[in-house]
Amino acid sequence: MEQAAEQVAQGDFGGALSLAGDALLTFTLESLIPAILVGLAFWVGYRVVRGVLHRALGRTHRIDAGVEQLILRVVRIVFVAFAVVTVLSQLGIQVAPLIAGLGIAGLAIGFAAQDTVKNLIAGVTILLDRPFRVGDNIELQDTFGTVEEITLRSTRVRTLDNQIAILPNAKVIEEKILNHSMHRALRVVVPFGIAYKESPQEARETVLALTADDARLHPDYEPQVVVTALNDSSVDMELRVFLKDPGLEVPVRFEYQEKVFEALKAADIEIPFPHLQLFVDEAKAFEGTQLLQPPAGGSPQAEA
Repeated sequence: MEQAAEQVAQGDFGGALSLAGDALLTFTLESLIPAILVGLAFWVGYRVVRGVLHRALGRTHRIDAGVEQLILRVVRIVFVAFAVVTVLSQLGIQVAPLIAGLGIAGLAIGFAAQDTVKNLIAGVTILLDRPFRVGDNIELQDTFGTVEEITLRSTRVRTLDNQIAILPNAKVIEEKILNHSMHRALRVVVPFGIAYKESPQEARETVLALTADDARLHPDYEPQVVVTALNDSSVDMELRVFLKDPGLEVPVRFEYQEKVFEALKAADIEIPFPHLQLFVDEAKAFEGTQLLQPPAGGSPQAEA
């Protein structure tokens, strides 16, 4: 088996497998039984540790589900690695050359998959830093939607058109992230405009009446209607409400946009739109045309 390990270190995996197979045929029950017992001991130990960690992490509400899965996965990898090394040693196999060969192979794979390694490191960073969680509404990289899954390689976001956007974690941590669900109250803004001849106070009262008795609104934040700009053709205003459940952001915004339009229309408050008015000097505009020429055989005074 030492020769097999040396061949692995040299990159001759075919020869190593052949020698390892020949060596395994020579193992006796005296070496196999202890190896099997060691493997069972590691398996039982892993199950016990996994159960204890699962219960302990479940009682800690500050631990995200993604972080819990990452911890359990790392524990499993550690147990498997130690179990393999111990079992091979119990069988009389020199594992040092084998580990060295695997280390060289790992370096080669690492250089060939740098982007994958970057995404894995970024995934661990996201799980530990927790800029967002599964179920949060986020906006990043021109994508808005609900976080469906966070893996070590990518983050999956369900967009408003029910598509899944798969974002590499290395790109996610480099971008500006807007988390619409992190705060206990989320503000929803509904813009609208009224004509200059209309009263902003009347429009404010009309729109605020729509928010009365809406149980979805946060009780600690009063709805507001404010003037935001004086544009060329309209007085721009905004309805601002705060929601208790950030997950209702999109449907509530759509609902209030329609309600505001219907309420202003019912109250005969004009909602303007950009338009152009032309004022024409009729005398100059029609000068030289037949409209201003006197009829044949007479004069304008005679006709009058």
